[in-house]
Amino acid sequence: MTVKRNKKAALTPYYETDFGQAYLGDSLELMKQLPDSSINLILTSPPFALTRQKEYGNKQEQHYIDWFMQFSKEFYRLLADNGSLVIDLGGAYLPGHPVRSIYQYELLVRLCREQNFFLAQEFFHYNPARLPTPAEWVTVRRIRVKDSVNIVWWLSKTENPKSDNRQVLKPYSDSMKALLKNGYKAQMRPSGHDISDKFNNDNGGAIPPNLLELANTESNSYYMKKCKELGIKPHPARFPKDFADFFIKFATDEGDLVLDPFAGSNTTGYAAEKLERRWIAMEINEPYLDGSKIRFEEEIDLFNTAEKINGTTQKV
Repeated sequence: MTVKRNKKAALTPYYETDFGQAYLGDSLELMKQLPDSSINLILTSPPFALTRQKEYGNKQEQHYIDWFMQFSKEFYRLLADNGSLVIDLGGAYLPGHPVRSIYQYELLVRLCREQNFFLAQEFFHYNPARLPTPAEWVTVRRIRVKDSVNIVWWLSKTENPKSDNRQVLKPYSDSMKALLKNGYKAQMRPSGHDISDKFNNDNGGAIPPNLLELANTESNSYYMKKCKELGIKPHPARFPKDFADFFIKFATDEGDLVLDPFAGSNTTGYAAEKLERRWIAMEINEPYLDGSKIRFEEEIDLFNTAEKINGTTQKV
């Protein structure tokens, strides 16, 4: 894999790889340079509408929805007719109170009613390793349980976005393996569901639920280790590569084009690169984008290390 680094310039990539380009700037302006119906998947985790300001530039809740709707117009224009928009959104509590904001739902309604998106399906991104927050309500006053789920909206321009759950099958459970081995008698279940003999078919794996249990092990990643080694401050809000992998496999084919307009450390671009999808990343914060190049240098680093072990110092 090659990473070509460019000097900062208007409308030119900040850096390029074999499959993608990363751009520095305001994605609201950058997206205007892209042609209509050119993107197969927009996959992003935008700054959340939090009640406390974070360093990565989150918007306050009361302004968040209007701010995001500006981007949604470009999202709609850029998506192919069978394309998908996947948005990972964290929740928030109302300032000073142990009750939840409903901003994610207000945003969904406006995206569907005003921007004419369809809700293809809702997902829930569950991180079992998440810290017990918000501390005031969870660990101090002990009146709430920890918040471990992000809501994920899978939206589309039409009623039939491209998708294939055969690309994201999970390993069968032991009980299902036993059933496939020993057979299952077709019968009516107590719930009223008629289970046919097709239930015995081995389809290569189980269809996953819309609850995505993905522990974020990013703290042990090459990106984090290299940031520490080089003295680079990593992006503070990264989602796991497995999250990006799931939706890229599910909603795109090889060669399709994936866009992340709030790229951060560019997990989306890195996952797309590995899956041989073309990608475009946009990030307004230069240090974050500069640091994201580290993700694409891992293979080069591993290759050079192997060459040294084999007694040569040849570089790629």
